[in-house]
Amino acid sequence: MNAPTQIAKHFREVIFGGNWCTVNLKDTLQDITWEQANTQVSTFNTITALTYHIGYYVTAVLKVLEGGSLDAHDKFSFDHPVVTSEADWQQFQGKIWTEAEKFATLIEKLPEEIIYQDFIDGKYDIYFRNLVGIIEHTHYHLGQIALLKKMILST
Repeated sequence: MNAPTQIAKHFREVIFGGNWCTVNLKDTLQDITWEQANTQVSTFNTITALTYHIGYYVTAVLKVLEGGSLDAHDKFSFDHPVVTSEADWQQFQGKIWTEAEKFATLIEKLPEEIIYQDFIDGKYDIYFRNLVGIIEHTHYHLGQIALLKKMILST
């Protein structure tokens, strides 16, 4: 299995399941209502905010994989749309699942040699670091979402 295929596999697993830690974003969000997703616990980000934040960076890198420019700014990465109904919440998640699958598919199509080349330019390191970084970033925030979910469901 070449590097792009392996990276795409690991990304799909953290989003859709099958990783060795047995926790993934889709299953974790599956039984969370829109009200729970918007529940503020102490000063922590909401599940909605964290979910958007994960998707924000996937979308930004997806645009690069589609041939566009990198247009992501940390200061906007938590500026999620307002979710005021279950339909909003499902649509919100649907966009993430669609873009995640598109992201993985485009990674699989990358030529192996590009994985070790500069991502956009040298200041962003190489493709490998950015793609694996998206996976690490997703795992990190997925852990936060899982803890928030436990706190919200226990009250």
